[in-house]
Amino acid sequence: MARRFGGRFSPGGREEMTPAEQAVRQDALADAEVDAAGGKAGLMFLPPAILVFTSLGAGPAGLVLGLLGAAALTLGAWLLRDGLRAEAAFATRAVARRPFPRKIAAALLAGTGCALASASGGVTLAGDLLYGAAAAGLHLVAFGLDPMTHKKAAGLDSFQQERVARVVDEAEGYLSEIKRTIAALSDRRLDMQVATFAAQARAMIRGVEEDPRDLTAARKYLGVYLMGARDASARFADLYARRRDEAARAKYEALLTDLTDNFAARTTTMIEGDREAMEIEVKVLRDRLAREGVTVQEREPA
Repeated sequence: MARRFGGRFSPGGREEMTPAEQAVRQDALADAEVDAAGGKAGLMFLPPAILVFTSLGAGPAGLVLGLLGAAALTLGAWLLRDGLRAEAAFATRAVARRPFPRKIAAALLAGTGCALASASGGVTLAGDLLYGAAAAGLHLVAFGLDPMTHKKAAGLDSFQQERVARVVDEAEGYLSEIKRTIAALSDRRLDMQVATFAAQARAMIRGVEEDPRDLTAARKYLGVYLMGARDASARFADLYARRRDEAARAKYEALLTDLTDNFAARTTTMIEGDREAMEIEVKVLRDRLAREGVTVQEREPA
């Protein structure tokens, strides 16, 4: 069903977007950045299709080798697409575990597929290996390697790195599931409310990534509460898709509002807690300097 979007540049649109519309826009931009596979990975599904057709007249052995090669190329293209998306997601995170090396595996599969395609055409074994090695090498040159090291904040040990990355990955997974579930209802107002909630939850996630000391305070929000929101979204979507129950919709919208407010309050508390800790450290330092006979003049903020 088509939905009117509206906005600043739409006919009859407003000059300024509401906070909910801004959240939807930011959410859409975030998805566009993460989905970095684009047309490059899509084109990699074309060679296996061509190989299947060209192998039809190559005899029994040639056909089997061609089909095996097409299967390897298809699996490689699928891994490449996921590898590019995983790399983009890794780049946007302040703290992240290195992803499974999908792009390297895709290059190996591309080489294997090309070697099998060469064998289906009756080329010598040495030629098959050379074609396969060349294809794998060109694949790596074209698409690069996967991230090979974990990304972590300064001063973060391996155990803390693992804890933060695990919680962040889990939270992002819950948010993605909530968004997909509600998007299936094709309801713009619900999409905006979910996007507003997701934007606030991601603000907490970014706060934890920037200062992992906040993980303990935020863990219940990013784990238990988001999991509950996911389950509640699934139940509501199932009910609302079968019959448009306005009472159930009102309860779900109230839940989203409460979650958004609570996440915002928790994030603010985390920030204020950091500021309070800094003020305590400054006071301790000032007292220490005073004991050493150094007077610190207070300055008015500019």
